[in-house]
This record gives sequence, structure tokens and C-alpha cells, in this order.
Amino acid sequence: MRPSRFQLAIGFGTNFLDALGIGSFATTTAAFKARGMVADERIPGTLNVGHALPTIVEAAIYITVIQVDRLTLASLIAASVIGAWLGAGVVARWPRRRVQRGMAVALVLTGLFIALRQLHLFPPGGGALGLSGARLGLGLVGNGIFGALMTLGVGLYAPCMGMVSLLGMNPTAAFPIMMASCAFLMPVASARFIRAGAYDRRAALGLAIGGVPGVLLAAYLVKSLPLQAVQWLVVLVVCSTAAAMWRSSLAPEPVLAEAAPA
Repeated sequence: MRPSRFQLAIGFGTNFLDALGIGSFATTTAAFKARGMVADERIPGTLNVGHALPTIVEAAIYITVIQVDRLTLASLIAASVIGAWLGAGVVARWPRRRVQRGMAVALVLTGLFIALRQLHLFPPGGGALGLSGARLGLGLVGNGIFGALMTLGVGLYAPCMGMVSLLGMNPTAAFPIMMASCAFLMPVASARFIRAGAYDRRAALGLAIGGVPGVLLAAYLVKSLPLQAVQWLVVLVVCSTAAAMWRSSLAPEPVLAEAAPA
């Protein structure tokens, strides 16, 4: 089944913004919810399946230009993949109401992380390009949690940047860590959502096909934009979507009609 032009446009626009550092999960969820395009319980799976290919392309472009300790990079990637595998196995089996409430909380957290970054309240970080000892252990736990939350729709970029800065790393080193983590964990999470049938195939295809040219345009032609106002708009949109998702979770479940007696 072919994706619609609007689904392709969502893929293009959200991945264009993702390559510029805003993220794609919250904006995609807002678009899906506004149009009633994807059943609420299938949104987490659709996000992970649909955005996987554009994220891999994005990571391939960006991670080669920023230095980071290879052991730290590999370890944090592995932790995020394990977290995503475990998280997807849980979320894929959740009923609609639980997914709706979980995504409402996820959207609020996403908006909070973006606002903190906009207000420059993330820790400034240090100059280290890697982690060791207890700090590496904390990084593994943190990225594992972020990988699990990715399967519910919480983007990994902002919390990962905050974590590596808090652990004393150069904030710039977060870019290869967060992009490579997503590039590896999303196909792993996608496999579990696909196996469970917990995603919308047509919408996911639109994200994948439309998303790749969006990433390429942002990376090679646009490179940067004045995004301050856009990011505050995203905060407002995701908070509004969170409220709508929570209201949907309060609606009574449809009652199935009983079969007539023979």
C-alpha cells in the first residue's frame, strides 16, 4: 500500500528537523494525532519502524566528523540497544489506554527536555571525550533507560546530551553517541514491533521514504537555521498533543455487542 503525499511530507519535514537537532518523534506524534492517521496504540511502533532508515542515514553523515572515545561509544550504543529491545517487547503488548497515557507522559518529558535546552539549563559539561569507571557505569544505565524510553516515543537526543554533559564529557561528543545509538537501537526495536504487528505499515513507509531526502537536504544544503522560535513552537505542540492523548485515554472503552442467542 502506497503512502499518501501527506505521509511522505510528514516523513520529510520531521526528519529534516531531526537532522537539525530538534528531533522527529514528538513532531511526528503530533501530526499523527492531529489527523487521526495512526491508531494511538500503534504510534510507538510506527515511529521506530518508520524513522529507522532516515536515522541510519543521518548517523552515517554526522558521526564521522566528531571525535569520541571508541570504547565509550560502543558501550553506550550497546546499552541503548539492550534497553530498546526490552522496552519494545513491553510496549508492543500494551493495550491502547496504557499506550495513550505512556505517550502523554513521554511527550511532556520531551517538551521538558527541549525547554531545558532552550533555557540553557543543561549542565555545561567538561572536556572529556570518553568515560571510565563509575561514570561509564552510570552512562550505561542512563543510555539503557533512554533506549527503552525511545520505544515509547521519548527522543534520545536531548536526555543523552544532558547525561554526557553531567558526566563531564564535551557536549559535542554527545552527537555521535546519540545518533549512533538511535541508528542501532531503532532497527532492533522495530523488529519486535513488526513481529507483534504493532505499527502502521503505510504511515511507516511514508516516514522512511520521505525522511531520507529530508535528512540529506538538512545535512548538505541547509546545514543550519534560526531554530529558537521553532523549538518553542515544538514545545507548545507536543504539550498540546500530550493533553489530547491523555484525554483520549479517559474515554470509555467501546463496548462490544453481545451475540444474539441462538
